[in-house]
Amino acid sequence: MRSNLTTLCYIEKEDSYLMLHRVKKEKDINRDKWSGVGGHFEADESPEECLLREVYEETGLTLTSWQLRGIITFGTDVCDTEYMFLYTADGYTGELTDCDEGTLEWVEKSRVPELPIWEGDRIFFRLLAEQAPFFSLKLRYIGDELAEAVLNGQPCKF
Repeated sequence: MRSNLTTLCYIEKEDSYLMLHRVKKEKDINRDKWSGVGGHFEADESPEECLLREVYEETGLTLTSWQLRGIITFGTDVCDTEYMFLYTADGYTGELTDCDEGTLEWVEKSRVPELPIWEGDRIFFRLLAEQAPFFSLKLRYIGDELAEAVLNGQPCKF
């Protein structure tokens, strides 16, 4: 059984994020969307162990500097609830490799809102840009539509 705990990381370089255009897997709830890199916890992993393993598996990069920015609770009408540890990273070693889940590309932060991303991602991108302190964000979807957003226990506009 797959864990409902995940990590997601946005690696930063200058004014860009490393983004994954998810186009390679047929059965992917994120198909054709852009996101950071990460994935599901394996047995007995801590959030940091999952982060480091997933980033290396998907990018070939070894993180040397990262920060836990928030916890996102994702609910949908088609999948079990997922709890995602959201990180940013600004230090790494290694060279980018091909990813079997999609295409990796450095995208200017100002261009991210133009990409096909989940509506709720726009909320946490805003929080990251504002250097918000650690946050808890609940996002509930019906199909592809964001039906509810709750930031630190309070309803939030989206």
